[in-house]
Parts: sequence; structure tokens; C-alpha cells
Amino acid sequence: MTTTTWQWVEAEALRRIRARDWAPGDRIPDEADLAQEFGCSRATVNRALQELAHAGWLERKRKAGTRVALIPVRKATFEIAIIRRDIESQGKRPGYRLLHKTTLLPPAAIRDSLRLDDGTELIHLTALHLADEAPFCLEDRWLNPTTPGLDQADFERVSANEWLVQNAAFSGGGIEFFALPANVEVAQWFACPLGEALFAVERTTWAGATPITAVRLTYAPGYRMITTI
Repeated sequence: MTTTTWQWVEAEALRRIRARDWAPGDRIPDEADLAQEFGCSRATVNRALQELAHAGWLERKRKAGTRVALIPVRKATFEIAIIRRDIESQGKRPGYRLLHKTTLLPPAAIRDSLRLDDGTELIHLTALHLADEAPFCLEDRWLNPTTPGLDQADFERVSANEWLVQNAAFSGGGIEFFALPANVEVAQWFACPLGEALFAVERTTWAGATPITAVRLTYAPGYRMITTI
């Protein structure tokens, strides 16, 4: 006979969230029902759910039950921002344009950063985010086609940035900030001199050992990233 620990309950609950058995916004079963299912005490379930709520996976409200967070892991060390909201916070009207979308083999740098086997194809898309109709951010993204729910995503209407933040339950990743000299294509989009230093972000996100995406965001001249801690 084995004892069900709160760590086991936490892991099983997180598995259901990542597998979208419990989708963003869903109310999960009550503690008493989970305790009966898992063969443990309510206190054990409570501890597990508290840990997941603290990590940002769940939202718990008295009398309203516990729901899967619409934007999982909001309490991570670095919050993945929705570009549209960044534009709105500046009092500007957001816009979005999908420039290119295809499926192909990624370059070696992307393959290595996502630790992919040779021959693994990814979805590659580029998109332009606008602020008051002016170019604001160029999104260059490689996306794992096995990401749950991706077959229902309409990237003509919603950016991959926003869709992933709201739908992909990620557990970790990496991020880099740097100055990127504008190449010919970027200089044309932002109407800036060739070689001008632009603020850029490169980020990878993962669900456990499974890569979700690798993206480079390049911002228009004068952009400043402001965050709170």
C-alpha cells in the first residue's frame, strides 16, 4: 500500500493542465472530489493546489472554486508580455499583420536551441505588430506543430505571441536581450538606417522536456522595455 503525497497530486494536476484536460479558464473538480479520486486527504490536495496557484497555474477564489489560469505561469520570474497590451499601455491603437507562414526545417541555430532531431520540421511565421498603424515590433517565430490546440489557432487574426501566452502551458525557457543591427529587411520595415542598433529579444519556451517555440522580437527605434518586479 502506498501513500499519495501532495507532490504526486501536484504533478498529476500539472499534467492535466499541460495536456489541456483542464483547459485555461476551466473550473477544476472540488478538493473533496479530487481527494476521493486520488485516495488521499483533502489537506493533501489543498497543499498541491496551493503550490500550483503560487506558481501561477491556478486561480483560487473563495466560493468561486479553483480555475486554470487563462495566462498560465503569470508569476514566473519573467512574465511573457502580450505585445498588443504593451502597445495599448502606451495609449496607442494596436494592429497586427501576418506576413508569412510555412512549415520547413529550421536553421541549425534554432534546431540546437530547441534540441531537435535532424529532420524535425517546425512552423515558421513572421508577423508585424503595429502601433497607430506604424511598425512597432517584428515577430520572427519557430513553433512546434505538436503544441496542443495549435490546429485551431488562426494566426491571420490573432498573433502567435498572444495565442501562446493564453493557450500554451509552459514550464520554463530562456531569454536574451541585446542590440541588433538592422539588416536590409528590418531597416525597410522600420524606415531606419541600415545597421542601426535596435532592441531585440530572443526567447525559447518549453513544456517540460518538449519545446514549444523559439522567437526573436525586434522593436522599432526608440523602444524601451519597462517592467516591474
